[in-house]
Amino acid sequence: MHLNQIDLNLFVVLDAIYREGNITRAGHQLNLTQPAISHSLRRLRELLRDPLFVRQGPNMVPTPFTRTIIGQVRQALQILEVNLHENQHFDPVHTRRTFSLGLRDSSEAIVLPALLGRLEEAAPGISLASVRVNRRDLEAELANGSIDLAMDIPLSLGEDIRQKWIFRDRLVVVARSGHPRVSSTLDLDTYLSETHIMVSLRRSGPGLEDTELIRLGKRRRIGVRCQHFFEACRLVSQTELLLTMPERYALLLNTQFGNRLYPFPARVPFLDVHLYWHESAENDAANRWLRTEIERAFAEQLAVTG
Repeated sequence: MHLNQIDLNLFVVLDAIYREGNITRAGHQLNLTQPAISHSLRRLRELLRDPLFVRQGPNMVPTPFTRTIIGQVRQALQILEVNLHENQHFDPVHTRRTFSLGLRDSSEAIVLPALLGRLEEAAPGISLASVRVNRRDLEAELANGSIDLAMDIPLSLGEDIRQKWIFRDRLVVVARSGHPRVSSTLDLDTYLSETHIMVSLRRSGPGLEDTELIRLGKRRRIGVRCQHFFEACRLVSQTELLLTMPERYALLLNTQFGNRLYPFPARVPFLDVHLYWHESAENDAANRWLRTEIERAFAEQLAVTG
């Protein structure tokens, strides 16, 4: 089989079915009829000699072969699209597009309100999808186009991933107002003598603060491990547990709980946040525009919160 035998639009259909998991929804996404989508899928099956998808009720489940090639297909389509459009003027006012952003809770809470405020007037047809991405999958998801941009701590990624520093935060300790053993200040001995909440999506393993404490020959006791900072802050307000978290997110969450914030009682690294994108999107006018808007949104938000 040679490339001159294949209509590249067939791979656009393949990607749409993979994303939507349903032929009808794929047709709506591409503005094609269901028979047209089915015809394209039949042609691809013949060319690639694989079923590609297996029907389970209303859903189309990808075969192992499809799962193997989808990353390369998406990357090729993205590179082709960028090359076709990189010299054209990008007009955010008239563009209709959904950008997928890989965000952690704290970045989402800080950047989305300011970013959406900017987009309402400048780009009314653009929508955003904030999604959770495992760090081990970040590079692959940027490469295959599942996400357009991501924000996270400094990570060691491949040379095809571009990154830029955009934000710095620090750790603080959250305690309920009126905590019997924490008053106007919090020292390290008191911190270590208390029981703590740890927020993590991982089932086990230390946090940044634990790594730094171990380096100092210290350990703290984790009483509760949970998945979200909001619930952790509420637990703090109702118990004598302490919580360590990024300062700016703590300021946003704890206004409704009345908890008090204290500097972390040991020297730990700052929390830097970087913006990540794939090299194939480096010159994509839309992606470049959104990167600039995110930087401006962060600058606006930080100017307000101090």
